[in-house]
Amino acid sequence: MTEGRPPEAASASLWEREEEVAAVTRAIDTLCADESSAGSLLVIRGEAGFGKTALLAEARRIAEQRRCTVWAARGGETLGSVPYNVVRQLLQPALVSLMPEEAHEYLGDWYDVAAPALGMAEPGEHQADPQGVCDGLVAAVRRLARRHWPLVLLIDDAHWADEETLRWLAAFAERLDDLSVLVVVARRPGVTGGASARHLDAVAAAADHPVTTLRALTPDATAGLTRATLGRHADDPFCREVWAVTGGNPYETVELLAKVQDSELEPTENAAAELRALNRTSRGGGLVARLEGLGIDATRFAWAAAILGTGISVDLVARLATLNREDALRCAELLRGARILTGTDPADPQADAGELEFVHPLIASAVYQSIPDALRTAMHGIAAQVVTDSGLGPAAASRHLLLVHPDDDQELVEQLREAAHEHLAVGAPDAARRCLERALREPPTPDVHARVLYELGCATLLTAPARTVEHLRSALALPGLEGDARVDAVCRLSQAMLHNGQLDEAVRTVEAEAARHPEGPARTRLQAVQYMWEGVHAGEAGPPGRSERLAALARGCAGRNNSERAVLMLRGFDALLQGENAEDVVGLCDRSLVNGRLAPGLGWTDTEWGVEPLLMLASSYAYTDRLDRAESLCNEAVRAYESAGWSGGHLALAHAHLGLGHRRRGRLREAEASLRESLRLAERVGRGLPLYWNATCNLVDVLLARGHVDEAWAVAERHGFAPPYPSTVVMPDPRSVRGRLLLAVGRVKDGVNELEEAEKAAAARGHHNPVAVPWALDLARVLAAEDPARAGRLVADARRRAERFGTDTAVGEALRCAAALETGQPAVRLAAQAVAYLEASPCQYEHAAARVEHGIAARSAAELDRGLALARSCGADGLAARAREALRAAREPR
Repeated sequence: MTEGRPPEAASASLWEREEEVAAVTRAIDTLCADESSAGSLLVIRGEAGFGKTALLAEARRIAEQRRCTVWAARGGETLGSVPYNVVRQLLQPALVSLMPEEAHEYLGDWYDVAAPALGMAEPGEHQADPQGVCDGLVAAVRRLARRHWPLVLLIDDAHWADEETLRWLAAFAERLDDLSVLVVVARRPGVTGGASARHLDAVAAAADHPVTTLRALTPDATAGLTRATLGRHADDPFCREVWAVTGGNPYETVELLAKVQDSELEPTENAAAELRALNRTSRGGGLVARLEGLGIDATRFAWAAAILGTGISVDLVARLATLNREDALRCAELLRGARILTGTDPADPQADAGELEFVHPLIASAVYQSIPDALRTAMHGIAAQVVTDSGLGPAAASRHLLLVHPDDDQELVEQLREAAHEHLAVGAPDAARRCLERALREPPTPDVHARVLYELGCATLLTAPARTVEHLRSALALPGLEGDARVDAVCRLSQAMLHNGQLDEAVRTVEAEAARHPEGPARTRLQAVQYMWEGVHAGEAGPPGRSERLAALARGCAGRNNSERAVLMLRGFDALLQGENAEDVVGLCDRSLVNGRLAPGLGWTDTEWGVEPLLMLASSYAYTDRLDRAESLCNEAVRAYESAGWSGGHLALAHAHLGLGHRRRGRLREAEASLRESLRLAERVGRGLPLYWNATCNLVDVLLARGHVDEAWAVAERHGFAPPYPSTVVMPDPRSVRGRLLLAVGRVKDGVNELEEAEKAAAARGHHNPVAVPWALDLARVLAAEDPARAGRLVADARRRAERFGTDTAVGEALRCAAALETGQPAVRLAAQAVAYLEASPCQYEHAAARVEHGIAARSAAELDRGLALARSCGADGLAARAREALRAAREPR
């Protein structure tokens, strides 16, 4: 039988792969037809030996035949711990071919982030944001793809790719719509777990077509392949036995038939019984025996190649296997002839660097597993030294060091610490964690042990807070962390506890450490962190006397150092929520700055204090009507994070607070855009986190202000904007915003209940600012008809609090609400007073609303015209529609 024969130029492993080859061909032809066509992704899944590699080779052949640019890479069973290994294989050849200035141009603003991850530049001193590096790599490939159209990316054995590459691949796969590039990914089913499995699932979900699953060859196809290889005289019993022995595995079938040819076995029924023994030489013990038959030097060469896994050059292998170059060249040729290794002839002076690779991953795995355990471990130790001596650095050597037996080797501890530092600098915290965990097993000397635990805690701070808590507690229990290092460890421990839902314990930890220190910057810093965690807590009640103690601490702070400046920021935010005079709040905030700017060491990307005090500072300025200062801070945050490649939670918070500034200003369209970007970034970090609530709450608030009630409800439903609320403070108050949303969609009873819950929570926390926690005015409006006395008391109290706070916006909003509860001339008079205050306020949406409401109360077409113009400029579509309707009524004769 000759059914399922592959194209003449294709591999014999492509029998019965016509449909798969056709799908690849169609995708390549579509790519080549139009430079503006959308990108495409194909995922091929199959067991080991089922022809994935052969299918990718055929894809390369077809693509190159059509003059496509083809970049290829492959995961390796022993290389999964090497961050960015596979994406480096893909991109380095293209980038190395560019001049340095060209590479800088094509990586653009992402150069400082992406180039170190790709091995094109030295890593920086600071920890890189993994999400930012991922985004930088996505941007790099997108730019390169436009230069190299038509571009085909081939990734083999993706199940063994490193986690960092898989994160990039999943993100890149989601953004192919506007980029003309074809990506073909081959992988085995199963194999991976955890984050890698999730990334691979995301890649499959982004594919244009259902995942292609390769099947074993049928008996007919096996017979056809057998006769095509050995001759048409191969009889049926022999062909059936080939299929039975190999199970239809294409790779094993091809290898078995090659051995039949080598042994000059006649393909007849009489020889069929010998096939099973012959097949065993292709794998497992049979392969090992065949390898040993090539001699001890060839065996050592193969073992060394399996240890290296990638970058297999004759020179490196010779050093690892302790062979001279002449013997190494001879062994390489023997292994190529035995179909164990493949690649260019290393003895050919015209060959490109003489790099070799194993013919198939199954062979590489079998050779690696055949090395005696003790010898394999020792060879990894030697390989680490060989890699280091080659100038590739501790990070490149670390995958070998991870596999060396612990032996109280302090030099190894230091190498692993250096490797961890490099991994963090390129945005690979999991790789850093593995290095430091391995360093602890050595173990370090007592004077170093605590430092390693501390570094491990820093590496896992945001990725595994529970583990961080354990590591930092252990570090603090050992000698070795003193002075500023100990204070920093305690602060980081409390931050990890916060992320791990242990807020009360976080507060107790810094409080206890502060008690151990005398008066000075260290104690002030610890006290500031304590008040910070207490301040962000949104529980039923705060610690008794907290605000008074914080105020007393702040009175002694003149902003002489960053600890004092942080205390001033915290005190300003607390005074804001308590509803104290806005000028006092601004005075505290201004004292926390140096010449009107953030002090060195207290910037957006500085890690000592974190982002919380700065966000409190920006919020304080926003709600005290100092919008220029708030927007300047938030724009600075966005620039700082984008420049540093931080495109995760920090950038999400920066966009959320920038959106809050736009909302306060009345730029509702700009606010919506910033908040949608914030929500997009927050979703990548994880739902349910405070930053996610921040983005969602502010977006719902803006959509309600725009009059887009249905969209606001859809966003709330889609993103879980409903009780239970987060344990940290979110601005504006989510209960107040949720209550206003329920009223807007007609669920009045539920809305009243929500606003009353906001009232209780605010009272328990002492949050009396009617601008930051705006439940009272909405509740008064809805109660005006059924309980006017209570509504009147609410408005009177809100006016009193607004006048105490003292901003034009606060007083104007309270007057607006008071006018809404009145009729006739009292309503007109109060509405006019509201306009006067809000005209002096920078909050244009509230000004527009006051104009419209005054125009309605006074039946003034001129006032309604002004209100309509303001509403349009703000993007307040609902308010503009209300103004137009009132304007028509005002112009009708009475």
